[in-house]
Amino acid sequence: MKKPVNIALFGFGRIGRNIFRLGYDNPNYKFVAVSDFGSAEALHYLLSRDSVHGSMKEDVKLEKNHLVVKDQFVRVIQGGRPGNIPWDAFDVDVVIDATGQSLSRNDLELHLKSGAKRVFTTKNPRNKIDRYVIPGINEETIKVSDKVISTTSSTTQVLALMIKMLDETFGLERAMMTTVHAYTADQPLADAAGIDLRRSRSAAENIIPNTSTAPEIVEKIMPQFSGKLDGIAFNVPVPNGSCVDLTTQLKTMPSINDANNAIKSYSESSLKGIVGYTDDPIVSSDVSGREETMVFDEKATMITKDALLKTLCWYDNGWGFSKRILDMIDAYTKIEETS
Repeated sequence: MKKPVNIALFGFGRIGRNIFRLGYDNPNYKFVAVSDFGSAEALHYLLSRDSVHGSMKEDVKLEKNHLVVKDQFVRVIQGGRPGNIPWDAFDVDVVIDATGQSLSRNDLELHLKSGAKRVFTTKNPRNKIDRYVIPGINEETIKVSDKVISTTSSTTQVLALMIKMLDETFGLERAMMTTVHAYTADQPLADAAGIDLRRSRSAAENIIPNTSTAPEIVEKIMPQFSGKLDGIAFNVPVPNGSCVDLTTQLKTMPSINDANNAIKSYSESSLKGIVGYTDDPIVSSDVSGREETMVFDEKATMITKDALLKTLCWYDNGWGFSKRILDMIDAYTKIEETS
């Protein structure tokens, strides 16, 4: 890159901290500001020591209201609503809204009105934005004019990639997804009253059925599959590592070996670095820290009555997803520099 991209993290929870850990030692990124409701002391502590990914490999210092690590000197700003922080004062190129709360275009655009040149959201917004983009699916569609962008969700990306690979190889008729997902920060550890009755129950003690917007978002990005996809989520008592269990009806039913070889071929060619592949008998903790969007599990592939194919894909639901956000920042920077 001709110059580093100035990045502000609006929300310094799990995704925000993952993005920082992945990018702080990359000379292409300059993290200029972090905004969160937590104190500077708490944010420093949580960045330095992570219960899933362990301690930072570099020493992180807190100097008054700045996080200092390697060449990064990051201003910590007390959290607020979108639009409250003058991003132009920090010469911000990209705001990554990782709060999970800014779900409308109007809210996200407030970052632009405050001086940011582009905003990424780490959630699926409720209304139309400039671009939904998934690396490996539609990154070639991005334009310099895109200002409000979503990289969808970790589950959505896995589903989209599996649909793409199976359809291109065997033709997809329809698919039903179940994601078995690690618990999330908005779930209670003990039973507590909430709007969603099932999610009012303890995340540490239950398998909790949940809705998933992944099929709906994939249909928006890939309209040829409209009406052909559906799915459900289960939150389970593990802190990290999730999987997508996908059952598909295909136009040409492959053998188990043919299905596995097809995904392996993608993982070694056009989707290398995005799609991983394993023949090891892995479990959820084995994908912690994997940078691919998904890791296909060869040993889990099943076929019944030559009619239905079941596949299993593992993913670190925070780490790989965060890496894809940085990948897309790179992609937008590249087209800006060449336009």
